[in-house]
Amino acid sequence: MDLNLTVLGCSGSYPGAECPCSGYLVQYGATAVAVDLGPGCLSNLQRHIELPALSGVVLSHSHPDHWVDISGLHVALKHRFGAEGLPIFGTAANREMASLITGSFEPTFTWSDTGDEDVFVIGDLRFTMSATDHYVETHAMRIDDPEGRSIVYSADTGPEWSISKLGSGIDLALLEATYGTDAERGDLLHLSASDAGAMARSVSARRLVLTHFWPDTDLDVHARNGAEAYGSPVTIASPNERYLL
Repeated sequence: MDLNLTVLGCSGSYPGAECPCSGYLVQYGATAVAVDLGPGCLSNLQRHIELPALSGVVLSHSHPDHWVDISGLHVALKHRFGAEGLPIFGTAANREMASLITGSFEPTFTWSDTGDEDVFVIGDLRFTMSATDHYVETHAMRIDDPEGRSIVYSADTGPEWSISKLGSGIDLALLEATYGTDAERGDLLHLSASDAGAMARSVSARRLVLTHFWPDTDLDVHARNGAEAYGSPVTIASPNERYLL
């Protein structure tokens, strides 16, 4: 049985003309989890799964480009499908912000606040959280399936966060690369493509997918600098692409 990662969107900060903000669908058997759900992602999610079949949602942090489509999901499940009890995991700040839009989550959602080093299970997938180097409480995550395969998603982070906090044996590293060059990144709490490449190489990740780009960025620069630091070709995330492990 495959462990699948589908890109719902990979634009950073605001959606591009043809690319939603950050969002991913992770599937193993009947387990289907949305990891982040930024603007535009709910539309693409429905290309790949019926909304009532979703097993849960894990949100990395409270910046709106990573979660605001949770409001549309709430409307769909509550008023169209009459579904209840969908597990949502996210930070306390994320919960407070989302509740201002949706009102009461229950009984449609069951929200659990996340913290550094938390471990929880959704269906057949195990999630391990790690606090990153960002402006608000943000959690990278490791996702393990029952067959020992793993995905690590950096969420948003500066270079001071260490991917090694989530262990070794990583099959696919999904790392933000907001900036193509170190000079563009400067001292901002995001990663350059070189940062992401070096990070994946430090734990011998078997595959590196770069994500979270400005919509008008030159992705050839990201690919070139990421590959040089990683030591192998990298994959540039693209909406609706699926990676099988």
